[in-house]
Amino acid sequence: MKLGRVRSVAIAGVEGVIVEIEASIGQGLPGVHLVGLGDAALKEAKDRVRAAITNTAAARKGGSGEGESDPDKWPEGRITLALSPATLPKSGSTFDVGLALAVLSANSGFASGLLEKTVFVGELALDGRVRPVRGVLPAVVAARAAGFTHVVVPLANVAEATLVSGIEVGGASHLREVLEWLRGVGVLDTVGPVVSSPPVVAGPDLCDVVGQDEARYAMEIAAAGAHHLLLTGPPGIGKTMLARRLPGILPPLSESEALEVTAIHSIAGGLPADHPLIVEAPFIAPHHSTTVTAMIGGGTGMAKPGAVSRAHRGVLFLDECAELGVKVLETLRTPLEDGEVRVARRDGMALFPARFQLILAANPCPCAPANDVNCVCSPSARRRYLGKLSGPLMDRVDIRVRMDPPGNAALTGGVAESSAQVRERVVAARARARERWTAHGWQTNSEVPGSALRRGDFRLPPTVTRPIELFLRDGRVTARGADRALRLAWTLCDLAGTDQPTEDHVAQALMFRDRGYS
Repeated sequence: MKLGRVRSVAIAGVEGVIVEIEASIGQGLPGVHLVGLGDAALKEAKDRVRAAITNTAAARKGGSGEGESDPDKWPEGRITLALSPATLPKSGSTFDVGLALAVLSANSGFASGLLEKTVFVGELALDGRVRPVRGVLPAVVAARAAGFTHVVVPLANVAEATLVSGIEVGGASHLREVLEWLRGVGVLDTVGPVVSSPPVVAGPDLCDVVGQDEARYAMEIAAAGAHHLLLTGPPGIGKTMLARRLPGILPPLSESEALEVTAIHSIAGGLPADHPLIVEAPFIAPHHSTTVTAMIGGGTGMAKPGAVSRAHRGVLFLDECAELGVKVLETLRTPLEDGEVRVARRDGMALFPARFQLILAANPCPCAPANDVNCVCSPSARRRYLGKLSGPLMDRVDIRVRMDPPGNAALTGGVAESSAQVRERVVAARARARERWTAHGWQTNSEVPGSALRRGDFRLPPTVTRPIELFLRDGRVTARGADRALRLAWTLCDLAGTDQPTEDHVAQALMFRDRGYS
């Protein structure tokens, strides 16, 4: 009995798990049996792998590729392919190259020791071409963490794979190239196909929005502390315009954040081939008809990332949020509080990061006239419309702004501040927060737990927190809301450049929570 062993990677959530692929060639009726909890795409791999091996051998020899002297021919006999750990569900076509090499290794062996220290990732076409796959970045990270020195990926995924340092990356466009590299008669490319860079298009600028000074200031505060924001007002007043300009005033992602965000989008299949590294905060705006599965993640078998995870370290914008289903809105509670989402499916539970900034935009009522005095909705209809935004959900939104129509003087006035000017202040405020919280493991004010603000070095004197005590006594704010008001006060302090929030900062934070939603 002949045995071959190769390593590949399975993706579980956003983490890669090393998978050992074993091939056993024994006596018996010819056939291929694949075991290891594979999905439909993986079970079909045996047909792709056999055709790829046969056609690769035929192309090299100019014949059928079935000669007895050919070490790369498809072996005769009973072939068993096993993927371990056997209890780990495996999905997709990422294992094709590894399966092919395991079969060929069992049939003829490879003299070099590269096979034992290399991880192989890629899908095979029937003629032996290596096609790109999703999740290459977390796969390479897992290979490096497991101590492997080399990783072979599809040539189209090389740019993504080389984002990870400390491991040798080789790109292959055909199975033949991988075999030549293993036998020491060829090399693998380390640079992907050359693609012309797309022209740099400037995003929408804040200077386009005029006459909404309070809402603009609220956006700046939200960006400085990564706080959640609700904008209400009649249609056409600028809610969507403001929200779409938020990424332009957010600081760029750090190196670790960029890799984390890129890994999520790699698994979701949304990375551009020429510029795979995401360095700016993502902006995700699902339609108001989106489902629970599309929002938090899901699918058959093992769950895939949803909108809340694709917006990780960026912005999740829900326009016309009162039109979303109640169940969809309520699923946001846990990720807003925990910064992650757990999705249980048939093949196991997937854990996805979801530290996003939520921006909600809503009309005040179903008819939504330009002027509120022209509203024809009954009081009960108005309450029901925004009543979809439940109290527990709104308690997690730090800033609420009611936008009113601007006057003619505001529309015809001077040019407002640009995104670049506001971004300078936001970056400076975030730098102050990072310097204060990094030693404790937090990056922004919105991540700091309330317990850390109520005791120890960051506890504010009673004279400063007096407005919160009054609001708690009157029932105008919950205990969670009080903690969030403290976080918002620290952001106002950072924007003002002071060392500690004042009573005015706390009062202003409470006022931002107490308006704009009725």
